[in-house]
Amino acid sequence: MYNMEQYDGENDYMQQEDDWDRDLLLDPAWEKQQRKTFTAWCNSHLRKAGTQIENIEEDFRDGLKLMLLLEVISGERLAKPERGKMRVHKISNVNKALDFIASKGVKLVSIGAEEIVDGNAKMTLGMIWTIILRFAIQDISVEETSAKEGLLLWCQRKTAPYKNVNIQNFHISWKDGLGFCALIHRHRPELIDYGKLRKDDPMTNLNTAFDVAEKYLDIPKMLDAEDIISTLRPDEKAVMTYVSCYYHAFSGKQKAETAANRICKVLAVNQENEQLMEDYEKLASDLLEWIRRTIPWLENRMPENTMQAMQQKLEDFRDYRRLHKPPKVQEKCQLEINFNTLQTKLRLSNRPAFMPSEGKMVSDINNAWGNLEGAEKGYEEWLLNEIRRLERLDHLAEKFRQKAAIHEAWTEGKEDMLQKRDYETASLSEIKALLKKHEAFESDLAAHQDRVEQIAAIAQELNELDYYDSPSVNARCQRICDQWDALGGLTQKRSEALQRTEKLLETIDQLYLEFAKRAAPFNNWMEGAMEDLQDTFIVHTIEEIQGLSTAHEQFKATLPEADKERLAILGIHNEIAKIVQTYHVNIAGTNPYTTINPQEINAKWDKVRQLVPQRDQALIEEHARQQNNERLRRQFANQANVIGPWIQTKMEEIGRISIEMHGTLEDQLTHLRQYEKSIVNYKPKIDQLEGDHQLIQEALIFDNKHTNYTMEHIRVGWEQLLTTIARTINEIENQILTRDAKGISQEQLNEFRASFNHFDRKRTGIMDPEDFKTCLISMGYNLGENEFSRIMSIVDPNRMGLVTFQAFIDFMSRETADTDTADQVMASFKVLAGDKNYILADELRRELPPDQAEYCIARMAPYTGPDGVPGALDYMSFSTALYGESDL
Repeated sequence: MYNMEQYDGENDYMQQEDDWDRDLLLDPAWEKQQRKTFTAWCNSHLRKAGTQIENIEEDFRDGLKLMLLLEVISGERLAKPERGKMRVHKISNVNKALDFIASKGVKLVSIGAEEIVDGNAKMTLGMIWTIILRFAIQDISVEETSAKEGLLLWCQRKTAPYKNVNIQNFHISWKDGLGFCALIHRHRPELIDYGKLRKDDPMTNLNTAFDVAEKYLDIPKMLDAEDIISTLRPDEKAVMTYVSCYYHAFSGKQKAETAANRICKVLAVNQENEQLMEDYEKLASDLLEWIRRTIPWLENRMPENTMQAMQQKLEDFRDYRRLHKPPKVQEKCQLEINFNTLQTKLRLSNRPAFMPSEGKMVSDINNAWGNLEGAEKGYEEWLLNEIRRLERLDHLAEKFRQKAAIHEAWTEGKEDMLQKRDYETASLSEIKALLKKHEAFESDLAAHQDRVEQIAAIAQELNELDYYDSPSVNARCQRICDQWDALGGLTQKRSEALQRTEKLLETIDQLYLEFAKRAAPFNNWMEGAMEDLQDTFIVHTIEEIQGLSTAHEQFKATLPEADKERLAILGIHNEIAKIVQTYHVNIAGTNPYTTINPQEINAKWDKVRQLVPQRDQALIEEHARQQNNERLRRQFANQANVIGPWIQTKMEEIGRISIEMHGTLEDQLTHLRQYEKSIVNYKPKIDQLEGDHQLIQEALIFDNKHTNYTMEHIRVGWEQLLTTIARTINEIENQILTRDAKGISQEQLNEFRASFNHFDRKRTGIMDPEDFKTCLISMGYNLGENEFSRIMSIVDPNRMGLVTFQAFIDFMSRETADTDTADQVMASFKVLAGDKNYILADELRRELPPDQAEYCIARMAPYTGPDGVPGALDYMSFSTALYGESDL
């Protein structure tokens, strides 16, 4: 049996005081978790040897599978096992396994072969835990920590990005399952949708992690989610064993990635070198091909015939030096740099040196480049010399072309111009202009003689110098000379034709001018005559029509002399026609001095002769119409001059009646009504005047010197008369009502009228505010501004700025009469009610006439006071409402 041994250094974690507590193993839940976890861990290794265990304490009793397990996990061969089935054979095999474990520096505390052979579950689990610690956990190293602390630190590092995972131990930190899921998601995010996991669903989290680990990571399911959730504190050894499998699974993947990276790095270097080789080959081929194409171009010294072609060659060479060659110089330099860089990289990576294809060595490229520069030498100088030679020749040719072009441009259209027969239809002024223009052309033609001679001289010199385009120069020069001779002959012919035409047109022009001088005033006389004869005259009196008739007779007396002038003007036109016919002159257009022609003169003369009798008849008819209008004017004026004054007289009489104080108001009223009747009886005369006025309007008579009265004046006066008599009658009636209602005597009314008339300075029956104020002061009123404003609001409620006699009487009667008030009416009702604050309907019917009693009953509100009885009516609110102090 193995006893406690002292151990130090990095293996102190193996001390069984902490890691193997027999008391803890007595917990059935923990023992169940360890049994399942350790069994699964052992089978994950035994299956590599093609076997497995079912019962951990039974299947290791003979020591055979125990030794096989140690060989698989260590990779070493143990001593040959005993194949016998006796107890001693089994103990021997187990001891061999324990000896091997001890040889690996593992402390075995109170674990003997006999206990294993006897199937002691606690000892067996302790032994397996010791093996797990040594071979699965001891070699874990993270940031200078190892074994259990290293595994814990690894878990913390891997789950640090997950905020809902906090790994602090190997028991309760794993209960929610998120720690297992986080480890898988950190290394294989495609296996778990971590965002859908919830901390409050540990069963789903644990099963998800265990199933994924078994299916995709080849980690056997060593724990049950139900056992972990139902245990207050899961078994630490079981959790640590299971978590170590995650560590080895993912660390193995990391080693594979490291190896792959190493291979990729080596391959990348090789690929880069190969690419550099390909780039060198391609760049070298392109550069050599460009040199091969360029050298023949530089060696070509065949001259061109034209300056433009040679300048293009020079421009092409300059483009070659500025644009095409510099990039190739860079390419050549880059090629050498790439070659040296490639050789250095091959040497540093232990690769053989690069050997370019035949003919593409750096030395081959340098030789080809030297040939290029040799061909380039002297090419530019040859181009410049050839250009200078062509420049001298092109100068003469260009000078010829310029002078020829100028001359041809000048002669363009000149032959057509000289052959034109425009003078046949031109006027005299146009002929003179054409002559001056032709003289100017002759001067210009003489001046161009020198240019034609210069053109011929230059063409001769180009022929002598053997210019390449001499045939075209000679042909052009010949065309210019032939055209010059033709222009001289045409110029002489045109000059003679222009002078002959000028003489004929001067004669015709004099006749045209005389025709125009005499035709213009005669035409104006006929147009004025036609205008006067057709003028629509508007006259309003007989005198005016008589004046028009006299003027017309004077006009008719001038017609014989006008006819003589007409015949003389037509004679001038006939003389012009005779000259045109005799000399075959083609006259373009009409008389330049006038637009008047003989046809127009004859037509207008016929029109004048036609209009004269029409004008005679119109004047006769208008004279008769004006006589009738004068009769209508006098007829209207005779009536209007009577009616107008009559209306004015009646208006003044009514005004005096309303102001004067003769007799009683009833007498005045009777008098006014008699006046009204007499006025109404005058209406037929007004109607008769309206009929005469209608006749005047239909005759379009707008003035009447026989009267100052218009129909509108009569209408307005008549309406004012009717309105005034009606208003005056109404004022008297209102004064009677006021007198009777207020108890005013006739003497008081006369007194009021006398005061009003006295201060009515304008005698209009209306006082303005200042006159009214003066009247009140004279009657003893002490008026301040506010008091006068209050009185004006009574007499002039509409703010018209005036005081009528009726308003004056109302105010004065209010000031002097004893009027009823709301308080007096309430006191009267209180008497009828027997001194009560309310009144009954029966009391009203008993004391008042029936209609007035019912009027009060219908409008009185029910009484609501505390002393009221059923049917009581409120006479107080009714009284105030009567005087506008409340709503009725």
